[in-house]
Amino acid sequence: MKDKQGQLVGDLQKGDFRLFADQVEQKIQNFSAEAVPLSAVVLIDNDLPDKAVDQVQKSLVSISAGFGPSDEAALVTYQEFPQTVSDFSFNNDKLFTQLQRLDLASHSTAIVNDPTTAGPLINGHPIPNGMGIAPHGSKRPRSDSSLTDALYYSADMLKARGRDRRKMVFLITDGSNKENQHTFDETLHSLLAADVSVYAISVSHELPIGKSIAQRGASEMQKYAVETGGDTYYAAKESDLERLYANVTEEARNQYTLTFSPEDVSNGHDFHQIEVRVRRPNLDVTARQGYYQSAIGVGH
Repeated sequence: MKDKQGQLVGDLQKGDFRLFADQVEQKIQNFSAEAVPLSAVVLIDNDLPDKAVDQVQKSLVSISAGFGPSDEAALVTYQEFPQTVSDFSFNNDKLFTQLQRLDLASHSTAIVNDPTTAGPLINGHPIPNGMGIAPHGSKRPRSDSSLTDALYYSADMLKARGRDRRKMVFLITDGSNKENQHTFDETLHSLLAADVSVYAISVSHELPIGKSIAQRGASEMQKYAVETGGDTYYAAKESDLERLYANVTEEARNQYTLTFSPEDVSNGHDFHQIEVRVRRPNLDVTARQGYYQSAIGVGH
């Protein structure tokens, strides 16, 4: 919960909230505003643009400072496939060491022609079409990142962590996403079923530092964050990244917890939409957008 300046709001009470499932208001049975220990997968895109990778590389060790002695974190990198660098550990020194040793790869931001769709060539150059415009294939940046598969993998790692912990993916990415084995819907289902929130730091956008996304749902990265009750931030400079790392873990740890027993929800549907409202004006509500009936009490 944030105000219009992006600051966390920590003084709300149970009576300040209203909760709806399938547009039917529900009775809030339990309410808590206490900070909760974290179980986190630190998920790092290992195919960042060459202009961003140097700044991210320099800032990585600062991630460990956001975790306390009661938190556990695993470190995963991904490119075409996700790879576990270190499994869950409460040892913050271990995470610091692994981040310090991590050597990130990069890709060129130059736009390249896709040879599978390019037109005929003469001496390596497109044949003019007589209209003054040379035919070409679909142009795309050179990237091999499979974001969706990496998030699915992270959800699978987190699903067995304790129900008394807040489970999160701490994602650092440029948002690129190539072909994946898993679909968006499959991965979102896996994240929601495991009660995992995605907090993403994008290193490829020019927006005010620390500003949470204003136009939600504009990309898959942002959709995962919105749908799971997480958030998205933007930064590129080393100093900005270091500040945001602490903001991400603070936001994930300090959330309001509302529980309810669904009443009068739509029958015949596994997925049920959730909406959280607050009576205090001018607040930005961040909450997961729904739950799967089949996942209640399973894996978290």
